[in-house]
Amino acid sequence: MTAARSINTDVAEALEEAKANYAKANPKSRAVHQKALSSLPGGNTRTGIFFDPFPIAWERGEGARLFDADGHSYVDFISEATAGIYGHSHPGIRKAIEDRMNLGWNLGGHTALEAELAEIIIDRFPSIERLRFVNSGTEANMFNVQVARIATGRPAVMGFNGCYHGGFLTFTAATNPLNVPFETVVGTYNDVEGTRALMAKHADRIAAVIFEPMLGGGGCIPASAEFLKMLREETKKHGIVMIMDEVMTSRLSSGGLQKHTGVIPDLTSLGKYIGGGLPAGAFGGKAEFLDRFDPRKSDALPHSGTYNNNVMTLACGIAGLGKVYTKESATTLNARGEGLRKRLNAVCDKAGVGMQFTGIGSMLAVHMQRGEIRTPQDAAKGNAKLRELFFFDLLEKGVHVMPKRGMLALCLPLTDADFDTLVAAVEEFVQVRRSLFD
Repeated sequence: MTAARSINTDVAEALEEAKANYAKANPKSRAVHQKALSSLPGGNTRTGIFFDPFPIAWERGEGARLFDADGHSYVDFISEATAGIYGHSHPGIRKAIEDRMNLGWNLGGHTALEAELAEIIIDRFPSIERLRFVNSGTEANMFNVQVARIATGRPAVMGFNGCYHGGFLTFTAATNPLNVPFETVVGTYNDVEGTRALMAKHADRIAAVIFEPMLGGGGCIPASAEFLKMLREETKKHGIVMIMDEVMTSRLSSGGLQKHTGVIPDLTSLGKYIGGGLPAGAFGGKAEFLDRFDPRKSDALPHSGTYNNNVMTLACGIAGLGKVYTKESATTLNARGEGLRKRLNAVCDKAGVGMQFTGIGSMLAVHMQRGEIRTPQDAAKGNAKLRELFFFDLLEKGVHVMPKRGMLALCLPLTDADFDTLVAAVEEFVQVRRSLFD
């Protein structure tokens, strides 16, 4: 599906040409989008994956491949924003679904599956002594924050500028009208001394500090060892609950980045892939916090949700974490990711362009800029139009990456040949688009 392409000297001109080529090559996807406009605002029900002029309409997936309405196939380097770690048709997940369907669903009560999946998760994540299931990472973060506020009797939650913890708890803008109206204290990610001072100043009001140990959607920016160490020390010092949002990063070792770094939080938020590719989430941590939800207690905190313990997600989660994405598989996939990121950065270095890939293990992101990237504000200095052009150029080569954020997440079915395809596409991009780099 590669289109004729001129050598542009202006990024905006090149991007418009790429969009025009994309639109010409995808008339059926356009038709799907046009039809959706009559019933969905903007023809869309998931803001983060929309892109101009219209999004791809997918028809099916198989292994690490995606197939669209116009008959094109792509290597999937998004993996459902980290949730699709098993690929699109893993036989182990399929068997779990089929076996469970034969036994019925929507049972409206408890099964042995709840404790089975909980035990697998507790065995893997050092901070989790007890947990409760929910349906998304957003819910997991919200419950953890509320538990912290109740346990400490303090009103405020501290987060970091440019960071995201679900649609109702985001620090990505000065004012987000959809945020839950918590009192907030906002620091700068990876700013050790500034954060230390801010926590001390507001310690009597801060219930919890919530953070990702590596920013996921914020550009795959790892927290420094010094920053993590300071957060653990200062939260203990001031009686603040430390919440580690591992909704994405829990895949980055056999026990998440908390195990990888040795920095153990009080509460952990999980989501994405833990349900075997079905909607899932969990919040967990020290028993002293989670046991507040014990319904045998007269003063128990309420926690309901029709699908919290749905048997389909639980069965797939058990298959996924218990048999497919095992501790050994996690180690292998993340080692492969480290090697891929090094290869991609070697391509950028050899070309001498302002382009780099950040990340840890099986998660990485592209940035169109030089120099160290420690915060979302650093990342925002990159050339956004050039990164958007990168997305369209890779689509022409049959490689699918995240359209706005430039994030890539690896899934288990990806082969060495798929990695070679990505590296070759990046090599061509830096050569063909060399004149557009600063």
